[in-house]
Amino acid sequence: MTATADLGFADHLAVHGDRLALVTQAGSLTYRDLDQRVAAAAERLGTTRRLVLLAAENDVESLVVYLAALRGRHPVVLAAANQVPALTAAYDPDVVISGSWTERHEGTVHSLHPELALLLSTSGTTGSPKLVRLSADNLAANAASIGTYLDVRASDRAITSLPLHYCYGLSVVNSNLARGAGLVLTGRSVIEPEFWDLVREHGVTSLHGVPHTFGLLDGIGFADLDLPSLRYVTQAGGRLAPDDVVRYASLGAERGWRFFVMYGQTEATARMAFLPAELAAAHPSAIGVPVPGGRLRIDDGELVYSGPNVMLGYACSPEDLALGRTTFELRTGDLGTESDGLFSVTGRKSRFVKPFGLRIDLDRVERSLAADGLRVACTGDDDGLVLAVLGSADRAARLAGALTGLPAAAVRAYSVTSLPLLSNGKVDYQAVAAPPEREWTSVREVFSSVLGVRSVPSDATFNSLGGDSLRYVQLTVQLQRLLGDLPTSWPTMPVSRLEELRATHRRIPMVDTTIVLRALAILLIVGSHVGFFKLLGGAHLLLVVAGWNLARFLMPADPLRILRATATIAVPTSLWLGYRVAVTDDVTLDNVALVNNFTRVGAAGYWFVEVLVHVLLLCALVFAVPAIRRWEQRHGYAFALALLGLTLALRLTVDGDFFARNMTTLGAAWFVALGWLAHRSPALWQKGLVVVVAVAMVPGRMEDLSREIVVISGLVLLLSLARVPVPRGLLTPMSLLASASLAIYLTHYAVFPLLQPQVPAAIVWVVCVVVGCAMWLGIDRAVTAVR
Repeated sequence: MTATADLGFADHLAVHGDRLALVTQAGSLTYRDLDQRVAAAAERLGTTRRLVLLAAENDVESLVVYLAALRGRHPVVLAAANQVPALTAAYDPDVVISGSWTERHEGTVHSLHPELALLLSTSGTTGSPKLVRLSADNLAANAASIGTYLDVRASDRAITSLPLHYCYGLSVVNSNLARGAGLVLTGRSVIEPEFWDLVREHGVTSLHGVPHTFGLLDGIGFADLDLPSLRYVTQAGGRLAPDDVVRYASLGAERGWRFFVMYGQTEATARMAFLPAELAAAHPSAIGVPVPGGRLRIDDGELVYSGPNVMLGYACSPEDLALGRTTFELRTGDLGTESDGLFSVTGRKSRFVKPFGLRIDLDRVERSLAADGLRVACTGDDDGLVLAVLGSADRAARLAGALTGLPAAAVRAYSVTSLPLLSNGKVDYQAVAAPPEREWTSVREVFSSVLGVRSVPSDATFNSLGGDSLRYVQLTVQLQRLLGDLPTSWPTMPVSRLEELRATHRRIPMVDTTIVLRALAILLIVGSHVGFFKLLGGAHLLLVVAGWNLARFLMPADPLRILRATATIAVPTSLWLGYRVAVTDDVTLDNVALVNNFTRVGAAGYWFVEVLVHVLLLCALVFAVPAIRRWEQRHGYAFALALLGLTLALRLTVDGDFFARNMTTLGAAWFVALGWLAHRSPALWQKGLVVVVAVAMVPGRMEDLSREIVVISGLVLLLSLARVPVPRGLLTPMSLLASASLAIYLTHYAVFPLLQPQVPAAIVWVVCVVVGCAMWLGIDRAVTAVR
């Protein structure tokens, strides 16, 4: 096919008229609107064929430029933003579009083959200038094929859950546009409530993901989501465990949507095979049958594919852009079998080495060690094996040696906290072969260290990895040391995007306001209790901050996640108070059970922890109801407003002394709800409402002016500034104070009675803080060691 070949999804958008084409954050576009924008962009690119490099995001601007390049027959390189510098240096593109439009050459400086339409990086060439050369024929054939076997309809709405520059994500766009279907463009992750708001609001009918996506879906309780418009779900980009295939196929059958497992490579313009939905549960290990128009065969154990979507060939330099077809069938490099017309992948042909004359299947080594409870990434050469191990490196080396028959000297294993991954979530075996330095220098390693998780994929975020407000403090400071100032949205940013933020540090770092307030509040609490000064209200301010963080880190509302957060507070508190029962008379079993603010027969000072634990337990109970979870996810502000109204009503029913009215669960829960509403109030009028409530409820009810000033001032600061400047030298002590606030609160009641009145209050204040920090550091290191 020549460069003038018909690409319906780029050339003839207007034939679909006023049918919905795109849904974006800024609004919707019909196919007629989209056609006009593509025509304008194509006119700007000109009539001379040029090499275009596009940093493709999941937004309308990127999609318009991509379609305009195809319409104007300009070969276009789709890439992630962080790939643009390397690709610009390697290929000298005529036009670079990365945020802005840069004309690097008038006309073109390249000799471009007439059939060349698109260039993409392959999964195995991250960081390399090697690209896959695809023709218009490849794109048209693959889009038509996918549309046929998935039965894509004009009434469908697909959502961009995968990057546009990734061949799988691009195939979703092409196949849906080719059928006149709609696309919901978003860069949000499946773990974000806003993603599912879009799905429901716009009636999304198809969802697409790689294996890691389905791990994230499990984490947010996908099985419980109400998605009545969903028609089918697809999976590709690597092998999904057979048990997971059966589970999702069964879930789809139960909920009325179909589950397709697919197999492909960039070299085949995305898809080579698919497993019909009705066969998924019975054949979960299979990749299925060839896509329409394609053919698979087994040659010497290797899967070989042929069809109109097979690439022209590879490009490694600008000179290769002039080449025609050099690849006529695709030797996939995957070993496979065929039974009753269904194909299966059994391993990689290139994943064999031959040290000491022994032919070793590296994938088999990984599977065998996994069966023994060790997750490893195994690579090697003819000198031996190299294993990155999540667990005991010594044990992995012994088992690998016994399995393969290699001498001990030929098996080198080292422990890691996370397996190195490529941007598409696959293991980076090149990195496995070069063990990392002991000093952590990457965002992924900081995440792994602070959160205590082994695997940190590139698309993982702080929220998706179960981060809480305590780890947020530590991770913020560590990331600021590595990256400089952080955007306020960093907890929802993928690790790969955070890695791109290696910018020059500001002279004075900006620190999250909640961290500053936690550190200041605990200092005020202890200082007031030991008599060094009198500035009360720190504990009530901490409840407001806790409500803010509850809305921030524990939503979407997963009851199990809330219970885990509760345990991190309740368990150490009860253990400490159990010890205190044995050595003092004022602490009772009511304190240990965290019910003293109801019974009032023990020490009163631990009321703050009891209120926080009770509120968290009530949240876990309430959010165990799916309908309430869905309401909060869809209407976060309304839910927070209702929660505040309920807790205020409870507060107004409480009679009695000051303690009953302000230091019990019924009397103080509204402070948590106030912080929750503050986080759910982005608009100025909403913030104003929060302040009005605080001013109406706090003054005159807390019996001390300092309490009222501390609470209201802290709330206003929280609403006004997402971050505040903190001298770099104070970063570590502030992080430590905020992280250790619970330990300081618990232990200071045991410390200051031993020192007063003989020791000056200022020194007692310092000693209490130091003891609490020391205890927290010891506990944190012990927990990290256990993890």
